[in-house]
Amino acid sequence: MNRSRLVCALAAGLMTFLAAAAGGAADLPGPETAHSVSGQFLVTFVPNTSHFYHRPDISTNTSFVRLEAPLLAVGAEHFKAALRRELGISTEAGWSGKIFLQLHPARSLNEPVLIASQPFIQVWNYRVELPDEISQNRYARTLSAVLLLEMANRKTPATGRSAELPDWLVDGLARQILTADNVQVVLGAPTNRVNNLAMNRVDKKRRGLDPLAAARQVLQNFPALTFDQLSWPHNPQLNGADDGIYLASAQLFVNELLGLKNGPAKMRALLARLPACENWQSAFYAAYHADFSSPLAVEKWWALRVVAFAAHVPGPQWTLAVSREKLDAILAVPVGIRAASNSLPTRAEISLQSAVQNFQPPQQTAILRTKLRDLDVVQLRIAPQLAGVVNGYRTALGDFLGVHKSRSYFRFFMRTGKGDTDTLLKKLDALDAHRHRVEGVLNNKAIHLPDQ
Repeated sequence: MNRSRLVCALAAGLMTFLAAAAGGAADLPGPETAHSVSGQFLVTFVPNTSHFYHRPDISTNTSFVRLEAPLLAVGAEHFKAALRRELGISTEAGWSGKIFLQLHPARSLNEPVLIASQPFIQVWNYRVELPDEISQNRYARTLSAVLLLEMANRKTPATGRSAELPDWLVDGLARQILTADNVQVVLGAPTNRVNNLAMNRVDKKRRGLDPLAAARQVLQNFPALTFDQLSWPHNPQLNGADDGIYLASAQLFVNELLGLKNGPAKMRALLARLPACENWQSAFYAAYHADFSSPLAVEKWWALRVVAFAAHVPGPQWTLAVSREKLDAILAVPVGIRAASNSLPTRAEISLQSAVQNFQPPQQTAILRTKLRDLDVVQLRIAPQLAGVVNGYRTALGDFLGVHKSRSYFRFFMRTGKGDTDTLLKKLDALDAHRHRVEGVLNNKAIHLPDQ
């Protein structure tokens, strides 16, 4: 990684760090120490307040976050879970090295973050020194870097050397997580008080939309960086002073790599190879040998992906989790059920098959037309993994209703005739079975890393 922004070095003389790693955490100041729920993160904080906390231009700037030990311990666990999801790793998988996060009052807004990798007996532990006032981009970059190091060094012997991470991988994954719809990974300390109650600064983000929306906006106005440029970024680019072009390009590049066949597995292979290679380029071409034989092959592939990305502007796209929720809601029919003739109805849901079997034709047709319209709408924003499933339901309902959809998703033309009920029920049963198989495959993509 670029040493000017995240200093990754062996810290053999760090007595406090070694004492904590050996179980001497009792010597740390109790009130200012927080352990994460998994035990991997231990956060300490020097009991002093940065003078930046009182500056209104910082306290009201949502691109900065004020860190406190308990909130950082929670946020770090959330970030780890999100990173594992991106890499296809089960959130229940174990970990190897401990991460000691040491907060101190910020001395400047561009203060560098120190990451020290320390071999300890049979594992590698990590110490991270970071200011309590930090930009969200730098916060995400720091957690991305130390967690990727922990994954890469798991099989590295104590006599070996720590992995060298490519900047685009660290920043690309950091941006992917920061802009995705996962649980809140940036938890800031209260910045003001209302009626004597501390109020936390929370970013109002639109959940469930395309995490590449911000990158798309940047790359519509500026050309994406080449692979060579991504490989050797400059400090202003790392800090976002290039209008965010580097960060947007890095996120898109990582996103496209994950979209390759067995993409998450290849990215895990890249991490595993890093400690044994002289540089990250050697590890990259070894992990992606089936896709890229040379730097020129990467550049050609990347150029085509950039063109395709620029040409495809679907508007905000739902994530997989939100897509599944939307599809489940469409395929359910809400009904009111009375336990007795004089009782109030309670809300319940039945399947499309039950509605077809039990409702009279006029009501049945009205329900299915509504469902077909809803399927047409979600087809524009559904996650790619479920697009085929949605199209199957659209075709089945359209055939039954005797309608033909024009190129405009919202206009219908009647055909003569209408499908029979038994055929529709068989199609819906087959589509349900197919949908469950697809969702099962998606659920089984998460794997467990072997513990050490």
